[in-house]
Amino acid sequence: MADAKVIPFDDDRSRGAAVQRPSRRRGAGSRRKESSLVREVREVQPLPGRASAQDDVPVTREEQPPVGPQDEGGAGGLERRIAGGLSFLRRRLTGDYDVDDFGYDEELTDQVLMSLLRPVYEKYFRVEVKGVENIPAEGGALIVANHSGTLPLDGLMMQVAVHDNHPAGRHLRLLAADLVFMLPVVNELARKLGHTLACAEDAERLLGQGELVGVMPEGFKGIGKPFSERYKLQRFGRGGFVSTALRRGAPIIPCSIVGAEEIYPMIGNAKTLARLLGFPYFPLTPTFPWLGPLGAIPLPTKWTIQFGEPIHTDGYPPEAAEDPMLMFNLTDQVREQIQHTLYKLLVQRRSVFF
Repeated sequence: MADAKVIPFDDDRSRGAAVQRPSRRRGAGSRRKESSLVREVREVQPLPGRASAQDDVPVTREEQPPVGPQDEGGAGGLERRIAGGLSFLRRRLTGDYDVDDFGYDEELTDQVLMSLLRPVYEKYFRVEVKGVENIPAEGGALIVANHSGTLPLDGLMMQVAVHDNHPAGRHLRLLAADLVFMLPVVNELARKLGHTLACAEDAERLLGQGELVGVMPEGFKGIGKPFSERYKLQRFGRGGFVSTALRRGAPIIPCSIVGAEEIYPMIGNAKTLARLLGFPYFPLTPTFPWLGPLGAIPLPTKWTIQFGEPIHTDGYPPEAAEDPMLMFNLTDQVREQIQHTLYKLLVQRRSVFF
């Protein structure tokens, strides 16, 4: 939609109309004075030809009055936002929007879901991002990160970090556990955000489409570990993510996240209750479940997300994806790089909360 033009109401006609003339009684003397005044005004008025010539002269940009802040973000900006919102709602109601084969809704993600996550990212966790230049501007790539925090908020914050800090505004497609897609509401939101099952088939397909894919190989072992083992990486599975990257020749980008470990300090695990609910663990923290719903509010820690230098895989032959020794070496290389960066960021950190 074209930008709305703000017409400045500061010409002579608007000022004259805005001035309220005092009421007065008309008598013979007043009419005589008015007629003489009119004659004087007529004598000093310019000729019609010259006046019209001056009116036809275009006003240059320098002669236009400056636009104030209230004009830029005021009525014009409000009208644009309202029009954009109405257009968005109309497309939602009529079904005129695109969803890919995985259920990813880019428009809903950009205009609604990211807007809901962004205040948490910017104001609550105050995430600092480093090394975003290591993420390619186009083409498939695999971001491998540590996993922690009891609840998977680190994946969501990493998704916002990539989208808001990358020059190309790329979207991160996260690989999530089966449990995510078994929960009501969470299942739909995860699909809309672009998440899909953590399986080699979906990951390879996304990489083949040139997407940016995120994986956290620690899984529940990392996110559900006790607070005493914070920032100690767990086992990275069997290296399936390395095999997927080798098949597609996609670079592997290690990612280290500091700050998520302390949002829910897990001091215990109610295993019996977890089995009854079908959860891999049931966390006990200093605030949950003792404070009820208030205990579910994460602590406002200060986060740092650093993307490391990519590990290129396009130089290996196609059969390298079946070499277990190569997969083990690359998996260990990625893990060691993430662990080393975590220790480095922890040394540089001044405080958990500041």
